[in-house]
Amino acid sequence: MKELINYMADPIRSFPIASILFFLMIKYYRIIGTKKFAIASLVASIPVVFWFCLDSNFRAIILWPDNIPINIIIILIAWLTWYTLYRCALNDERIERGDMPIEATPENREKVWTWPNLVYTELMVIVGTTIFLVVWAIIFKAPLEEPANPTWAPNPAKAPWYFLGLQEMLVYFDPWMAGVVLPGIIVVGMIAIPYIDTNPKGNGYYTFAERPMAVTFFLYGWLVLWVYLIIVGTFLRGPNWTFYGPFEYWDFHKVVSEYNVNLSEFLWIKWLNMPMPSNLVVREILGIILSLVYIGVLPVVIAATKWGKKIIENTGAIRYYIFIFLVLMMTSLPIKMVLRWLFSLKYIVALPEWELNL
Repeated sequence: MKELINYMADPIRSFPIASILFFLMIKYYRIIGTKKFAIASLVASIPVVFWFCLDSNFRAIILWPDNIPINIIIILIAWLTWYTLYRCALNDERIERGDMPIEATPENREKVWTWPNLVYTELMVIVGTTIFLVVWAIIFKAPLEEPANPTWAPNPAKAPWYFLGLQEMLVYFDPWMAGVVLPGIIVVGMIAIPYIDTNPKGNGYYTFAERPMAVTFFLYGWLVLWVYLIIVGTFLRGPNWTFYGPFEYWDFHKVVSEYNVNLSEFLWIKWLNMPMPSNLVVREILGIILSLVYIGVLPVVIAATKWGKKIIENTGAIRYYIFIFLVLMMTSLPIKMVLRWLFSLKYIVALPEWELNL
C-alpha cells in the first residue's frame, strides 16, 4: 500500500488526480458542502492520518519544525474551502426557494458597536494566539541553523513556504517566466477580477450558482495551481529537488535519469531528420507559431463559440479578451507540466541567445 501511495503521489499522477477531484468537488458542492460530509470526512481521516504517522519517514517530514506551520495552513485551507461550499450550498438553496441569502436576513444585517463588541473579540483572539505561540515554542525547537556560509548550500535548498510554488514552477519555466511574469499575472488577475466580471449578483454573500465561472477559475488557480505546488515542494521534493514519495526515505544519492528535449529538436532532428538550422527564427519557427496561435488566435476562436459569445455579451469585448488572456496564461502552467511529463519537453521556444525561453 505504501509503495502504491508513493507511486500515485508523483506529480505525473497526483496533479491529474487533484484536478479531477477539484472538478468533482465543484460539480457536487451541495453534497460536499454539508455537515454530514464534513463529519464523515473527519472521522475517516483520523485513522488514515494515524496510519500515515506510524511510518518514520512520513513522520519525520510532517514534524520537521519548518513544516509544522504548513500542516496548520493545509488544515485551515481545507476547513475554509469546505465552509465556503457549505455557505454557498445553503444560500443557493434559499435563493432557489425565493428566499434571501443568509447574509441579507435582518438579524445578520444588524449593526453593533465597535466597542466593546469587536474590541473584546480581538482581545480574546490576541490572548489565545499568544498562548498558542508560547506553547508551540516550548514543544517544537526553532528551526535555526548555523550562520550562512557562502561556500556551502543546504540540500535540499528550499525557499520559504510561500515561495515554494514559484520554486516548483521553476522546474517547468525559465526564471523570468516562473519568477516574474506568471506571479505578476496572478496578482494582476486577482486584482482585475472585480472589474472584469460585471455580474452584480453574489456581492456580499456566499453563492456558487450565481457566479460559477468566477468561483471555479479562482478556486482552481488557488487550490490546484498554487496550494498543490506548495504541498509538492514542501513534502515531496527532497535532496537535489528530486521527487520522493511520502513514505520514501530521502536518499541523498538517489539519481533520476531525465533528458529533456526542446520542441525545435523534436521538429528538426527527430521528426524531419535534419540538422538544426543556424537561423534562430527558423530553428524555433514551430514554437513561435504555436505560441502566437495560443495567445493571438485561440481567443478569437473561443469568441466564436457559444461560451465566448455569452461572455462578450455579458462583459464586452475588451473585458473578454483580458479575461481570456489571463485564463490562457493560467492554463499554460498545467499544459507545460503535462508536456514535460509526457514528452520530456523542456522549452516550446528555446532562444538562450536572446535569453528568451518559453
